[in-house]
Amino acid sequence: MSTQAPALITSFPDTSIEKIAYKSVETIPIHEPNARNRLGYHVWRWLKEKKGTLEEAIFSANVSLHISQEDAVKKIRETLQLHNLL
Repeated sequence: MSTQAPALITSFPDTSIEKIAYKSVETIPIHEPNARNRLGYHVWRWLKEKKGTLEEAIFSANVSLHISQEDAVKKIRETLQLHNLL
C-alpha cells in the first residue's frame, strides 16, 4: 500500500495551443461526452501538424454531432480565429 500523495497535475496555460484546441470544441453539442476529448485532440493535431483541412480533422474524429458538421467547423474556426491561430 502506498502512503505517498498522488502526483500533481499541471494544466496547460490558457494561451497554449492545447488549451485553445480543447476550448474550441467546448460548446459543440456532442452525443457522447468522451467524444469531445477526441474532437479536441483532432483539432489540436491539425493545428500542430497543419496537414489537411479543419473539415477533414473534424471528420476524422468520427464523433456524432447534434449539429451539422458545417456548423461545427464554423464554431471551431471562430474560436481559433479569436485566438489568432488561423
